Amino acid sequence: MALFGKKEEEKTCGCQCQGNCHKDKVDQHLDDAEHTFKILGSGCKKCHTLEENVIRTCESMGKRVNIEHVTDFSQIAAYGVMSTPALVLDEDVVSTGKVLSEEDIEAIIIENF
Repeated sequence: MALFGKKEEEKTCGCQCQGNCHKDKVDQHLDDAEHTFKILGSGCKKCHTLEENVIRTCESMGKRVNIEHVTDFSQIAAYGVMSTPALVLDEDVVSTGKVLSEEDIEAIIIENF
């Protein structure tokens, strides 16, 4: 159907995220970044808020990280996540079911970097 084809076109951004980021945020894929955050969720407002909080926190702390947004529910389930949004740092789930504040994200970064 045309609706499905259109949605697929919107997901294709041409960067290494395989369609899981926003075209205006392609710079989130850094070759020299040591860590990767993944935001797991459907792409709702809470997911985007969590992603924005991660971006702002990393920028304010001067951390260079890769940030990906995973919307495929089979991939989300593979992490054992039952409620979204969820935050994954280097393949370890660090939060599920809530939007973390910048202070919470900063504490996670300090603890894990």
